[in-house]
Amino acid sequence: MEIQLRHNPSFSVARAILSPSEAIRAESGAMMAMAADLNLDAKIEGGLMKGLKRSVLGGESLFMTTATASAHGGWIDFAPSLPGDVTVFDVTPEMPLLIQKGSFLCAEMGVEIDTQWGGMRNLIGGEGGFLLRASGQGKVVLSCYGALDRFELQPGQQVVVDTNHMVAFAESVQMELTRASDSLMKSAKTGEGFVFVFTGPGELMMQSRNPDEIVQYIYRNMPASRN
Repeated sequence: MEIQLRHNPSFSVARAILSPSEAIRAESGAMMAMAADLNLDAKIEGGLMKGLKRSVLGGESLFMTTATASAHGGWIDFAPSLPGDVTVFDVTPEMPLLIQKGSFLCAEMGVEIDTQWGGMRNLIGGEGGFLLRASGQGKVVLSCYGALDRFELQPGQQVVVDTNHMVAFAESVQMELTRASDSLMKSAKTGEGFVFVFTGPGELMMQSRNPDEIVQYIYRNMPASRN
């Protein structure tokens, strides 16, 4: 399968070029356009319990869309909900990927999407205790809000990332949630609450914009209701 990225980095679209009878699975509602002879099917991947686990705990849709090419092959375009970049990561049995909720777009059929417990401190930090885990073999397409930064952390190298700017990281990377400042007063003054501390080796992906900020911006600028 070939993945072509267009209109990046601001309004990215991922096009999957499918061989005859080849299939790809995607987040529900991500399809933008496709060849007319492709077949779309929505189902709960892995059964009801696994689908509920991925939806409730991982923040993704209950149903996933599977697009299957005809005997002539075909193509399908996927677009994320928020404006920003899209990237491709090659998952292998030796290198699974952990993904923040809302960043998964689509993946080859050889990739299994499940949820993984991110730790109680992650839950307390307001980011949700679970992450999506992509394992197996194949390409995974991820989306982000704004521009995408990819870092290859060396063994023992650390980087601190605001919780809402994390997109994904290789399972070889260690993640710890901590307060941005050493006191509540400093945290209040800086406007930063909790942050992730990542320790290499492995790849780390971040987004340049905070999805929560756009929600708060819209809310602050909504006209006041009048009786």
